[in-house]
Amino acid sequence: MRRAKISVIGAGNVGATCAHWAAAKELGDIVLLDIPEKEGVAKGKALDLLCCGPMERFDSRITGTSNYADTKDSDVVIITAGIPRKPGMSRDDLIQTNVQIVRSVSQEIAKHAPNSVLIVVSNPLDAMVYTAWKASGFPTNRILGQAGALDVARFRAFLALELGCSIEDISALLLGGHGDDMVPLPRFTSVHGIPITQLLSKEKIDACVQRAKVGGGEIVQLMGTSAYYAPASGSVQMAEAIIKDKKRILPCAAYCEKEYGVATEKGKGYFVGVPVVLGSGGMEKVIEIQMDADEKKLMDESISHVKDLVGAVRKIFPDLG
Repeated sequence: MRRAKISVIGAGNVGATCAHWAAAKELGDIVLLDIPEKEGVAKGKALDLLCCGPMERFDSRITGTSNYADTKDSDVVIITAGIPRKPGMSRDDLIQTNVQIVRSVSQEIAKHAPNSVLIVVSNPLDAMVYTAWKASGFPTNRILGQAGALDVARFRAFLALELGCSIEDISALLLGGHGDDMVPLPRFTSVHGIPITQLLSKEKIDACVQRAKVGGGEIVQLMGTSAYYAPASGSVQMAEAIIKDKKRILPCAAYCEKEYGVATEKGKGYFVGVPVVLGSGGMEKVIEIQMDADEKKLMDESISHVKDLVGAVRKIFPDLG
């Protein structure tokens, strides 16, 4: 039986850590790709990781490259390529640079791995998922964005710290965009089936939500660079669900039309953060939950911000409209 294949585009902190987690889980063979100027970095990190196999007891074949032909027959492609937002850089500046990068990557993947599922990690996420969709021509079920898995993980971690309990016993759900656009859902959060509202005060729950919203910024302030362990872990969690056809329900940026009132016309949908079933077909189903008035208002605001981001992409790059 053919081993699964995962290609990771971008050999920086997030990309290299995706390769690390995927190898540790022995999900399949791994290709770590970067631009020709950084091919040595991709090859060096791949070789270093390959040499962990005898000690960590995984048999994944790990290759570093700058040649997209090496991504052929990939089952999952994780796109981490792009630049972080720098001081003085506007949102439109970031969009202009990263859209060019993600568009180029997506077009190359469409040529060499046309049956893969794309998981986009590059920022600003909602704009980049849209870009990958338009540039690749892939069906919407095979385009996903990673943010919800990360945000939920942070929320669960902060709740566990507050409660002094195991992270494994906490089940939580957050919708909407990444960071400030996050839609907290304490009603759907529990500890081994016990509603979180019976264990923590509203003030403490709100504090955990707020910390999850700014969790990325907190890490940047502490170490001067963006997080990479948890974003990579979230991406590989999604890849594992797809490769193993696990049918896991995870929050992802996924294409919605009638779901959550995103669009009024067919073909006019957007990629927004919602719970979905992930399996071998990629996004196999959007799970729509009943929200109260306050939650619906927050979700509508988040969707509005997604539309603004996509509007900025269309304005700068009309060919992606």
